[in-house]
Amino acid sequence: MDKLIIKTDFTKYKEVFLEQNTKLNLISKNDEKYLFEKHIFDSLAIKMFFEKYKISSGNILDIGCGGGFPCVPIALEFPEFHITGIDSIRKKINAINEMKTALELNNLKTICGRVENLKGQKFDIITSRAVAELGKICEYALPLLKKDGFFAAYKSKKALEEIEGAKKVLAKHNAKVKDIITYNLPLEEVYERNLIIISY
Repeated sequence: MDKLIIKTDFTKYKEVFLEQNTKLNLISKNDEKYLFEKHIFDSLAIKMFFEKYKISSGNILDIGCGGGFPCVPIALEFPEFHITGIDSIRKKINAINEMKTALELNNLKTICGRVENLKGQKFDIITSRAVAELGKICEYALPLLKKDGFFAAYKSKKALEEIEGAKKVLAKHNAKVKDIITYNLPLEEVYERNLIIISY
């Protein structure tokens, strides 16, 4: 994927993230030198989806936001979106909150809790990266998705296998896979990733 043009300078973000990583080990020490290639770039692959479907604003829910991927890079790159990151681990939410303050991210809010306890809320877009297999995460995401919304699941090259395993859940919710956007991370070796786009 050579077409991803990133407009934000992530220098300060890297400093802030690495400071938090020394306290919490949000990513492995070996991955620190690939922070941009493996984590920031991957998070921002959603830009291809936004451009393809002409999406320029909306409310995003990031399920299992963990170390802040993809919610923090998305919030930095897309200030016009309102983003909610949810995770059940308080230490990770605290780390994201510290990053949010340092980077003055007014379009990002966090919730410490379980996604199944989010009641009565609907989102335009839901994201999930490195949380659970597709069928399981669909059970959490689809009830929170607006009728004309999209669930964008970040997956490895085994995306088709995961879709096969999620067929019953998708049918149960009358949802379908609308698109699979495939891209490679900017690494020397081929590192294929996929955004599975699901809608009603």
